[in-house]
Amino acid sequence: MYDYVIQQTQDISRKYYIFIDEIQLSYKIKNEDIDEKIVPEEDREMLYTTFYDILIDLLGRSNLDIYVTGSNSKMLSKDIVTNFRDRGTEIKVYPLSFSEFLPVSDKDKTDAFEEYLMYGGMPLAVLESDEKEKRNYLKGLFTNVYIKDIVERYKLKDDSILSPLVYALSSAIGSLTNPNRLANTAGSALGKTPSHNTIKNYLQYMEDSYLFQSAKRWDVKGRKYFDSIQKYYAMDLGLRNARLNFRQQERSHLMENLIYNELIFRGYSVDVGIVEMSRVIYGKRKSSQYEIDFVVNLGNNKVYIQSALNVDSPEKKAQETFSLRNTGDFFRKIIVLDGNSKLWTDEDRVTYIGVIPFLLDDILSDLP
Repeated sequence: MYDYVIQQTQDISRKYYIFIDEIQLSYKIKNEDIDEKIVPEEDREMLYTTFYDILIDLLGRSNLDIYVTGSNSKMLSKDIVTNFRDRGTEIKVYPLSFSEFLPVSDKDKTDAFEEYLMYGGMPLAVLESDEKEKRNYLKGLFTNVYIKDIVERYKLKDDSILSPLVYALSSAIGSLTNPNRLANTAGSALGKTPSHNTIKNYLQYMEDSYLFQSAKRWDVKGRKYFDSIQKYYAMDLGLRNARLNFRQQERSHLMENLIYNELIFRGYSVDVGIVEMSRVIYGKRKSSQYEIDFVVNLGNNKVYIQSALNVDSPEKKAQETFSLRNTGDFFRKIIVLDGNSKLWTDEDRVTYIGVIPFLLDDILSDLP
């Protein structure tokens, strides 16, 4: 391949584009020009030429623009960063966002949203019209690609720990958790409890393979992170729902997951917010933590976002806005509601908008 590329791109006045798919399947080749006897054991990999070596050489040619894709079972994005020494750019390809999904769904906004909430944005699931085939495709993709990739990549004996852990995470999207809690949950299915470190490693495997993504907890007033507990969200709700056989359709959790994915897709840095407050309850002072679903970091500014199905009563509105009203700052505050309601702002300067227009338009860049 290298010889062919060099032969075809000799005209330095022209720009050439090279696309290489599934590059992880290429073999490394032993370099016969090096005396194997003088190479220390710890440097044995230097005896071989790999696709990394070839690409690094090609990157030095100014008239080439190179795009490479590969499977997570053999090659992770962090491998790219390490081997290309910051000479390459990583492009993450996410499932279709709702704004990308809508034009090809052939449905109105409301019906399209319900479809997206159930089957997600994996392209073949979007293009398939038969619901039974959608489900079969997503189940097969989850098992035969994602789970298989993780087992192969990390040379796991089997998926006996991975499978119950994935199930536990899928069931608890948007819920606060930690490795110890997940170890106990997975252990109930296994009959024995995996170690804290084992679960921690498996969680990292799933994030590296783009099955789940984690959000850290940020103390809004104390301005610090909590290390022990965080949240996990599914990268694609269709895959998550397939793992649970399309049961457990808690709308509030699905909507929260969807909003988080959209914020990440737009390139924002997102945390889970915690507001610690001391209140007098029944004559006793009690310290409590109140959650803000998302803290979106915009340089020196922030936007607080709460996901709520509705605020259709004074009590419900007070409940959903309580943590927002007690942040102790003047950053923008948004509540995303279920449905298609237009943007409006109340007397406390809290902005409300339906989830459908929120997904279709980036209002964070438009708010004063």
